[in-house]
Amino acid sequence: MAVDSYRPERYPIRAGLCSVTLRALGVADVAGAAAAAGLESIEWGGDVHVPPGDARAARHAREVTEAAGLRVAAYGSYFRGAGFGPVLESAVALGAPRIRVWAGSQGSAAASPAEREAVAGALRAAARAAAGAGISIALEYHGGTLTDTADSALALLAAAGEGVGTYWQPPQRLPDDAALADLDRLAPHVVAVHAFAWWPRDERLRLAERGGLWRRAFARLAREGRVLDALLEFVPGDDPALVAPEAATLRELARA
Repeated sequence: MAVDSYRPERYPIRAGLCSVTLRALGVADVAGAAAAAGLESIEWGGDVHVPPGDARAARHAREVTEAAGLRVAAYGSYFRGAGFGPVLESAVALGAPRIRVWAGSQGSAAASPAEREAVAGALRAAARAAAGAGISIALEYHGGTLTDTADSALALLAAAGEGVGTYWQPPQRLPDDAALADLDRLAPHVVAVHAFAWWPRDERLRLAERGGLWRRAFARLAREGRVLDALLEFVPGDDPALVAPEAATLRELARA
């Protein structure tokens, strides 16, 4: 499919790039790769490209993104419950409509009720602060945190309250049907997905090798009737040359 034949406004799934996919590249090269691949947006990560509290780096990433004809999809932070001020400062300078955060630092099976409430309380405070700047909060859906299962994630979303949504990605080792059953329950809260193909654990495959999973996932998400971001993440070998073909696959899967 030619890049110029893709009209994002026709589809509820918008294809973008996570900057962590190309950690080794500079901001301008990341934006250039995303634009050349026909993607729409970038989720800038707080690990390398836009460190929390570095407003200058955030403004630079925003300017480069806009100059490339792209938009900022989100600020991918590593906030886990403490130090939200610098995160919010960077998100504002970046012009991010959303901040991705993490649901604590331990899995749901090990967390006590008090620890769960501490995470929920931190999320409520972060959501209030972000809302004052017109920014929403969304949880990373990830093992080793309180979003390691759909049950735990839904309980945390209920406790966190308004202004907090969630991302989704296929959990490691979980078969397609089980992963999609969880997505079906989470879908009303999902605002974005991290699109990659790891199987069965952290072996990085091409997206097409899990095409069946992603076609079904995007079909389910499209039923929500909302525009969602599908952010390409973790191409095999961190190879910049794979961004364009993987982006083409992502768009094709999202159209399904």
